[in-house]
Amino acid sequence: MKKLKPLSRLLIALSALILISAYFVPLWQIVMWAPQYPEGLTMKIWIDNITGDVNIISALNHYIGMRHIEVSMFPEFGYMIYIVGFVIGFGLLVSILNRRFMLIAYALLLMACGIGALVDFYLWGYDYGHNLDPTAAIIVPGMAYQPPVIGTKQLLNFTAFSGPDIGGWIFMVSAALAIGVLIVEIYLSRKKI
Repeated sequence: MKKLKPLSRLLIALSALILISAYFVPLWQIVMWAPQYPEGLTMKIWIDNITGDVNIISALNHYIGMRHIEVSMFPEFGYMIYIVGFVIGFGLLVSILNRRFMLIAYALLLMACGIGALVDFYLWGYDYGHNLDPTAAIIVPGMAYQPPVIGTKQLLNFTAFSGPDIGGWIFMVSAALAIGVLIVEIYLSRKKI
């Protein structure tokens, strides 16, 4: 079994430890602008909560038949703290046990978490934007109001943006560190052969 270089072990420990920030900073953000809200309305998604202008956004969305946004509609908030804790623990274990196959598993785990989070957000957004109240005050036939997963989208007179917040960027740095270390480890081992 191949062992990791000392610097690789330190970088993997760093990759895991920076994820602790996920418990203290928002992971994702949604910002909406309209002529009547030029400063924008913001919703911050944390590991176990939603903050920002959630009540205003929910009130506006109600006119087009969307449900009120509340923490209880996200069962993920009940277990995300444990998933992130597991990822942190596994990363530290990789650093301690010093095995390349575990580094591969850690890099794959980080990528799977990122892909899983985006798929989960897409599915929530699809349900939220398509299952509308047929008795809503404003009905535009054929119109769905699914927020963008990443990027910007025009929804009636609102421009909606969705993207990573501080915690999301930290997750990407963590994954980039793990993948980068793995690539360097493979390159260096092949160079010796």
